[in-house]
Amino acid sequence: MVREPPTYQGRALPRPAGEVVDQGLGFDIGTLMSRRRSLRVLGLGAAAAVGLAACSDGSDTASTPTSSSTAADNGEIPDETAGPYPGDGSNGPDVLEQSGVVRSDIRSSFGTASATAQGVPMALELTITDLAGGGAFAGVAVYVWHCTREGGYSLYSSGLEDENYLRGVQIADASGKVRFTSVFPACYSGRWPHIHFEVYPDQASITDSANAIATSQVALPQDACDEVYQQTGYESSTTHLSQVSLDGDNVFGDDGAARQLATVTGDVASGFTVSLTAGVDTGTTPTGGGAPAGSDGRPDGVPPPGGPPPTS
Repeated sequence: MVREPPTYQGRALPRPAGEVVDQGLGFDIGTLMSRRRSLRVLGLGAAAAVGLAACSDGSDTASTPTSSSTAADNGEIPDETAGPYPGDGSNGPDVLEQSGVVRSDIRSSFGTASATAQGVPMALELTITDLAGGGAFAGVAVYVWHCTREGGYSLYSSGLEDENYLRGVQIADASGKVRFTSVFPACYSGRWPHIHFEVYPDQASITDSANAIATSQVALPQDACDEVYQQTGYESSTTHLSQVSLDGDNVFGDDGAARQLATVTGDVASGFTVSLTAGVDTGTTPTGGGAPAGSDGRPDGVPPPGGPPPTS
């Protein structure tokens, strides 16, 4: 009589003579994934799956994070301040209520404004993942804004109050991705080069900044910044960049932008592509968002780029 090879949960053991706990990392991961799929059928999220794995038998020990590392491993993008120049209605101007804000090319102003921001071409690609439900976060609305190559912000900085360029909204596709065509932002005094973004449940939600389910910032890598800031129009950025660091930045400094540092490809001639995957957990309460004027992570006493924002 031929003996059937030993199995566990319907899967053959890679090491038939060993215990279940000694079948190797690949087998452990397969066991964990099987349990997560079962939990999703029951309507439970990824967090519940991790919790079950932590409390399960020894077969999952090799692939289960300790309690001190679970939060770091869940991939959630840190909540950050929207700063004093959000343009989302939380501090003065509200571009999100204007027809035409949903667009992919944000280099030019829209509506009654017509100016175009100049600078090194940049494509921004953000991929939003749903940590509570698992997988891509399709259908969410992502609002992006950043400064000009001179360091000013449309709607706020002196001379730019009537412009709304370098701001726009895109709706995430089936893979959770949005893509914007823009220009590479400057480094202004007191802050590491960055791009702001807010995530909303859907397009209808963008008219109220309180609906944002995540507010964060993208940090730009130094090597790309060094190359861009040698170009015409970015002259002040070289000096400002030499005076700041990721570790010392008031926004990114707590962890060196571990989950916010973008991947950048390309060059000055053809333009750069800035990419980041941002995990959003709707099971947690957002702690970022609008903030009083002057609180954009800049040290006390450092003036805002292009002059102070309006008071109303």
